[in-house]
Amino acid sequence: MTDRDPTPGPLLEVRDLVVLFDGPAGVARAVDGVSFDIARGETVALVGESGCGKSVTALSLLRLIDRPGRIERGSAIRYDGRDLLDLPEPAMRALRGNRIAMIFQEPATALNPVFSVGDQVAEVARIHDRAARDDAWARAVAMLKRTGIPDATARAHDYPHQLSGGMRQRVMIAMALMMGPTLIIADEPTTALDVTIQAQILDLLRDVQRASGSAVLLITHDLGIVAEMAQRVLVMYGGEIVESAPVRTLFARPAHPYTSGLLRAMPRRGDRRERLDAIPGTVPPATAWPGGCRFRDRCPHAWDKCAAEAPALVQVTPGHAARCHLVAEPRRRIPATAAAPA
Repeated sequence: MTDRDPTPGPLLEVRDLVVLFDGPAGVARAVDGVSFDIARGETVALVGESGCGKSVTALSLLRLIDRPGRIERGSAIRYDGRDLLDLPEPAMRALRGNRIAMIFQEPATALNPVFSVGDQVAEVARIHDRAARDDAWARAVAMLKRTGIPDATARAHDYPHQLSGGMRQRVMIAMALMMGPTLIIADEPTTALDVTIQAQILDLLRDVQRASGSAVLLITHDLGIVAEMAQRVLVMYGGEIVESAPVRTLFARPAHPYTSGLLRAMPRRGDRRERLDAIPGTVPPATAWPGGCRFRDRCPHAWDKCAAEAPALVQVTPGHAARCHLVAEPRRRIPATAAAPA
């Protein structure tokens, strides 16, 4: 994509995204009718348990869904006004790692073990900017310094296995930032890192975004990170968005029982509970989503309507929506003390 004035409207628009996987147990609807926007410079968090469809959604944005997976017809992913699903593959490759960058969950597997980290960061400039080898290397070292890697000139010659987990994640961030992307997709960027390193990585992401104005889609299961980093939250369950709200609204007034359960399970400063509350049950398989509300078998408020009729995503207040019959029938909500799992 050539440099041009940004189009009006959101930077990213996702409409009715459906991702299917064919398997021995049948067709899995891993992502099922997901729609959302991300504004320029905004940080949006996508949260939910493992298996709810977060990472598949992220990979879909870059068209990295491999067989047996496929993005269903009728889906739309528009970046800066262009539908990514209509782009020929060469144009899509020009976007990946350039205008849209992804920080993967597992840097140990995402980085190539047979090339130095400096070579891998420099390769981004060689591919997208056709930079000469020496120039690309100098830019890579400068980016490694910017991400806080000490003695970056020497460390650039190291291989991934020679670096700590936190250092490898910084290398992944350096690769993502090399071309100054306008959208950064960060898939669990602090997984498996200790608390101190997590804080450093989050500070780095925040500083980078402040300096560059990039939008960020932050995928995480950690609501503490969400409270610290995001302006808006999308809660995902069963392949669907079940709640969407500004961060403060979601934490103060969650409308969906699943969101309430996630918040109850989050430790808080000064919390003296012997154990954290847990949502009973597990996410059902994507090949067999239950009829009606997909959360009903785990929900303390469920009644007959929840099995008979799938709830729509409806507005609670301006900017706040939830996929739950309780929005229209709040009298059905059981008081929190009675609804809390034993």
